[in-house]
Amino acid sequence: MFSIEMMCKVLGVSRSGFYSWLKRKPSKRALENEELMVQIRSVHKKSKETYGSPRICEELKKEYIHVSRQRVARLMKKANIHSKTKRRFKCTTESKHQLQVAPNLLNREFKVDELGKVWVSDITYIHTSASWLYLTVIIDLCDRKVVGWSTSSTLKTIDTVVPAWKMAVANRPVNDDLIFHSDRGIQYACTEFKELLASNPFVTQSMSRKGDCWDNAVAESFFKTLKTEWIYRNKYATKKQARVSVFEYIETWYNTQRTHSALNYLSPVEFAELINKQKLAA
Repeated sequence: MFSIEMMCKVLGVSRSGFYSWLKRKPSKRALENEELMVQIRSVHKKSKETYGSPRICEELKKEYIHVSRQRVARLMKKANIHSKTKRRFKCTTESKHQLQVAPNLLNREFKVDELGKVWVSDITYIHTSASWLYLTVIIDLCDRKVVGWSTSSTLKTIDTVVPAWKMAVANRPVNDDLIFHSDRGIQYACTEFKELLASNPFVTQSMSRKGDCWDNAVAESFFKTLKTEWIYRNKYATKKQARVSVFEYIETWYNTQRTHSALNYLSPVEFAELINKQKLAA
C-alpha cells in the first residue's frame, strides 16, 4: 500500500491538487449526458437495436427531450451503440415469361397523400434450414403500412399474391380508384391474378419496366429493411419459426411502432391516424 504523498510524487501532482480532484463534482454537461444516455439506451433497446441517431433523436423529441442529432450520434459512438444491421440486400425479381404485362402507371410517383390510392407489392425469399420460405407483401404508399402479406412454401400465385391480396382488401376495403403496382413477375401477370383484380371495378393494375427494380423501390426498400434489421439477425430451423418471426416484425413492430423518415418519423399507424384526423377536420 503506497502513501498519498508517494503516489502524488510518482504521478507528478501536488497533494493539494489530488484532494481538490477528489472533491470535484461532475460538470452540469456531464450529468446531462449521463441522463441522456439512459434515454438513448432505452430507445435503442425498444427499437430492437435497429435505430441509428436520426430516429433516436426523433423519438427523444416525442418525449420532449430536445437534443441535436450530432450530440446523440457523438454519445452513441462513445458508448459503442449503433444500428445493428447486417449484409446488403440483393434484388431477386424474376420476370421471364411471355404473359401480357400492364403499363407503368405509377412511374415512380411514390408520394401519395391519400390512403387506399396506390398499393405496391413484391415477393422475396427467406432462408430456413428446412427450405426457402416466400414472403409476399402489399404496401399502401400513403402510410407505408403493410396492409396485406402472406408466407408460402411455393411460388404459386394461389399461395403468394392471392392470400396477400385477400388480407389487404379485408384490412383496407377498396371502394375508390386504386392503382395496384408490382414488378412483372409471373404471379402478377398470370390470368388468375389479373381476373382477381378485375373483379373489383376500382382497381387498375400497373407494372414496373423490364429489369428496373427502382420502379418498385418502396417494396424493395421494405424488404431491405426487413432483412437487414431482422431476418439476417436470426436463424430459422423451420419455416414455422420464420413465419412467426415475420409476423412479429410486421404486425408488432413495423406497422405499429417503427418510425419512417418518409412519414416525418411517425409509424404507419400514427401517420394513418393523422391523415384521418385531417380528413375529418377538412
